[in-house]
Amino acid sequence: MWGYLSLLPAFLALWAIAGVWTVFALAVANRAVNLTEGFPYIRSPPGARAHFPLLPAAWICIIRYHQLRDLGVGKWFNRLILSTGLLCALGTSVVGNFQQRNQLPTHLTGAFFAFFVGTLYFWLQILLFWCMKSLPQPGPPWIGPLRLGLCSLCTILMVAMVILHSWLLRSASAACEWAMAMLLFALFGLFAVDFAGLDGCTLSLRPGPSLSSPPASPISLQMPL
Repeated sequence: MWGYLSLLPAFLALWAIAGVWTVFALAVANRAVNLTEGFPYIRSPPGARAHFPLLPAAWICIIRYHQLRDLGVGKWFNRLILSTGLLCALGTSVVGNFQQRNQLPTHLTGAFFAFFVGTLYFWLQILLFWCMKSLPQPGPPWIGPLRLGLCSLCTILMVAMVILHSWLLRSASAACEWAMAMLLFALFGLFAVDFAGLDGCTLSLRPGPSLSSPPASPISLQMPL
């Protein structure tokens, strides 16, 4: 049974993929990009901004964190996965909103978080499920190998992108970047399978330690999301 939370990863993937290709198509139509001079990087069109839905991506990482916590994943490793996911979401938003030619250091920092840390985010989860055989793996049996294949392709494309860029083969390097971005969006979209069994999400707040005397019983404020 598929819950409504499974729509969030699917929406994120479709929005991001449609957004970057729409920006690219508009740049070509407005002649901001000349394909006869070479295939451009995602961030090359002047004045173009591909708005990545940062908030939905962050919510996906947070929901995934709580899901893994409920499955018994250790706090340290689970927080490491959450941190890499949030940095990936932030980096992708930075890449889409800060142009390379205008703010190069900021843009390159975002690209590092989006591509390198983003790939690490999914590799950590593959490693987790490989080490903890007892964890349930929802969906059909080919989902696991599919994720492994997509992560492997992302790693190969990431290495190829850096090497080709250093060899001044910019069009080939840009093609690797586009392909890698699509694969990362697809990996986020696959979380729809993991969220299929979730009926909702509840945020519980409890008072922390303070100098005043604690209440007689703990207080829990539950907010259905």
